[in-house]
Amino acid sequence: MEGKIAEKVVGILAAQALIAPQEISPGATVESLGLDSLGLVEAIFAIEEEFEISIPFNPADPSEAPAFDTQSVQSIILAVTDLVARKSA
Repeated sequence: MEGKIAEKVVGILAAQALIAPQEISPGATVESLGLDSLGLVEAIFAIEEEFEISIPFNPADPSEAPAFDTQSVQSIILAVTDLVARKSA
C-alpha cells in the first residue's frame, strides 16, 4: 500500500511543482521542488481529496500540527501513509 501512496503523493507534488515525478527524490524538500506556501496548501488539499483524509495542517502556524511533517517528500509520504492507515482501522 505504501508504494501506491508514495506514487500518488509524488504525482500530486510533481503536478503542483510543474515537474516530472521522476525528478522528485524522497529527500527533496518542498522548497527544493519550488513550491511556495500556496503550492503546498494546494498539494495538501489534493492529497486530502485523493485519499479522503483530513490533514491537520495550518500554514499560519506550522507548530500546531507537528504530526504532519512537510519537511521532505518522504516525511509527507509517511504522514499520509499513517493517516490512511488510521482511517482504515
